[in-house]
Amino acid sequence: MKVFDSNPAELIKKTAEELKKIDIIKKPQWANFVKTSTARERPPVDPNWWYLRVASILRKIYMLDKPIGTNKLRSYYGGRKNRGHKPERFYKGSGKIIRVILQQLEKSGLIK
Repeated sequence: MKVFDSNPAELIKKTAEELKKIDIIKKPQWANFVKTSTARERPPVDPNWWYLRVASILRKIYMLDKPIGTNKLRSYYGGRKNRGHKPERFYKGSGKIIRVILQQLEKSGLIK
């Protein structure tokens, strides 16, 4: 079975469990207080959100099979922001989170 054939939610969840075993991939201390995008109102509630995001980014890199950078991933992990009475607008995701995750994946040897 390939990545393209499996259920993405299950694959990301199982990959996140395996990534917890790797010493290099750790959730930074500041990650408890940050939002994942300016479009979000609050930080993530799930304590394992870091590993889920790492698994999701790893899957995204594998699926695209071409060079991908922080800017494209910021667009993928962004969202529509509720701006009150003004129309909603798209905002990109956090670049710091994505950069740190890419650096951790590179140190662990999972990506080049």
